[in-house]
Amino acid sequence: MISFLSFAACAPKSGAPALDLTDLDTTASPKVDFYQYATGGWQAKNPLRPEFARYGSFDAIRERTQENLNALFESMTTMEAAKGSVDQKISDLYKMALDSTTRNNLGAKPIQPYIAKIQAVGNHEQLAALLGEMNLYGDGGFFGFGVEADLTNSDMQILYMSQGGLGMGDRDYYLKDENKELLAGYRNYLVKILTLAGVDNAEQLADRDIAVETALAQASWSREQNRDMQAIYNPMSSQEIFKRWPGLRFDKICEVAGVAPQEKVIVAQPSYFDALSAMLGDAKQFDAHKAYILCQFISGQASSLSDDFYTASWEFFSHQMAGAQEQQPRWKRAMGVPNSLLGEAVGEMYVSRFFPESSKQKMVTLVENLRKALGEHIDALEWMSDSTKVRAREKLAAFTVKIGYPDKWKDYSTLDINPENTYYENLRNASAWYVKDNMDKLGKPTDKTEWGMTPQTVNAYYNPTTNEICFPAAILQKPFFDPDADDPVNYGGIGVVIGHEMSHGFDDQGSMFDAHGNMVNWWTAEDKAKFDALGDKLVAQFDEVEVLPGVHANGRYTLGENIGDHGGLSIAYSAMENALKASGKTKPIDGFTPAQRFYLSYGAIWAQNITDQEKARLTNLDPHSLAVNRVNVSVRNFQTFFDAFDIHEGDPMFRPEAERVHIW
Repeated sequence: MISFLSFAACAPKSGAPALDLTDLDTTASPKVDFYQYATGGWQAKNPLRPEFARYGSFDAIRERTQENLNALFESMTTMEAAKGSVDQKISDLYKMALDSTTRNNLGAKPIQPYIAKIQAVGNHEQLAALLGEMNLYGDGGFFGFGVEADLTNSDMQILYMSQGGLGMGDRDYYLKDENKELLAGYRNYLVKILTLAGVDNAEQLADRDIAVETALAQASWSREQNRDMQAIYNPMSSQEIFKRWPGLRFDKICEVAGVAPQEKVIVAQPSYFDALSAMLGDAKQFDAHKAYILCQFISGQASSLSDDFYTASWEFFSHQMAGAQEQQPRWKRAMGVPNSLLGEAVGEMYVSRFFPESSKQKMVTLVENLRKALGEHIDALEWMSDSTKVRAREKLAAFTVKIGYPDKWKDYSTLDINPENTYYENLRNASAWYVKDNMDKLGKPTDKTEWGMTPQTVNAYYNPTTNEICFPAAILQKPFFDPDADDPVNYGGIGVVIGHEMSHGFDDQGSMFDAHGNMVNWWTAEDKAKFDALGDKLVAQFDEVEVLPGVHANGRYTLGENIGDHGGLSIAYSAMENALKASGKTKPIDGFTPAQRFYLSYGAIWAQNITDQEKARLTNLDPHSLAVNRVNVSVRNFQTFFDAFDIHEGDPMFRPEAERVHIW
């Protein structure tokens, strides 16, 4: 057990009103730009600090959470912790992460043996063996493989193979002319880290890497293609993989990585592996492939080495790509290490100190109210047949709800953190522990009690293979959740988040899974066609938005999240109405009606300042729409919004009924 569990649970109470009216910009009109009206005051009070490329309500909560955790970690450094205890592991990781002096003195020495091993490889067969070894430590390249629930038999864990290996994260960065400057910046970054690592011919190696990554990008599936769950589910046996793609030498990789041949492996993008096998089967390209592995390896270790490595990485990924102007302070980077590697152990500390049980109980009530409202919406749908409604109702009833923290905490007893080793070696060993933890699940039943987020994570999720919605403790803070707030504020905040996650069970991806978490069709053909047509209409609403001059939002890629927002707003509003009928508390507060407070609360959770570079980066990579569009595009589908703010035809925020979308 963790020593901090003796602390009494508490939650900060500021006495501030549920809605801070200074967050509004009353010089703006909700009829013209509701986002500016609802969040303009917040934006003015929270100018973008140099360390951030974006800063919003989510980030403000993360800041508070980080500060709370950092205080706990600092306290732990003065404690006598037994060797091998969780306290010792957290404390030593934190202290090593803070100790830049030691890392700066070491420079690239911690990774030199591994660089030498890569440089000693003489052919593709040896390279495959090296990739198998590197995968044991979470390194590697070209593609990824790991264990997850079988999409068609979610009770079992199975091996997946998927495309990967792009240092910049997305194929468009390599293929579109508009990204030439970023690609040049990436090359310069590779040259810097190769030079810092003491590798000869840095420029030549970087050029070879770029050529390989560009070829991988050309073979990669697009973001939109990868959202097609049925298209990426391609079962094959290990023997079929070995025979179809001999250039991969996947048999050698698996042999060294300790993965036995499987009767069923899911290959996500077969055409990618067709191209990759041909690439790796070309002996003439061996030097380029080795250069690629070397570059990717060094880049992957940048944050665990000296400050000059970290700075090189920050200058490209955070500054050039995202627009941040300053590095985060060292304490934030340091506290993020134990918070990540020992996440549930830290979470156990966090909930004991900062998450009252009363908040969990109130969330249980809110979730059930949202579940009831979604059921009512399903019953009332005009576009869905009765037979499909029955299956939708079955799925809704089967939702597992996880709130606050897991009932069973993760066991870190076999994860060794040794202060006698270098910081890099400790992180490497921790990575190996996580790889083994994942691979040990292969062929075993799915543990549906396991959490996909830690309690201190400011987020929420829906998992289709377990048909579960999860709300970690840390998101249950203002402006999302306030146990003392009026119903409209809570339903407009955390209520929409709950509805959003529930709606993921019925979005363009979640709708492919049944009540048991298996990818099977439970729709009539006619109903599915109607659902897809409504989705296409929502896609068009976002596609028309210009996020930057000449850059439009990607409605297809963000469809799942946009359906989540749309459904969340619709369901939460009905749940609020049900709650107000029961309480009778319908009078205005601070001059705002319940309906206005609901929508203002929704706007408040997306308050944000953001750089243009980050807007462009997120539009390329993020399946979520930008914050302003999650508000201004989404709310324009609801008559309740127009009624609340007296918005009519001719007002910029108005959308004619014929152009609105009504899904859930």
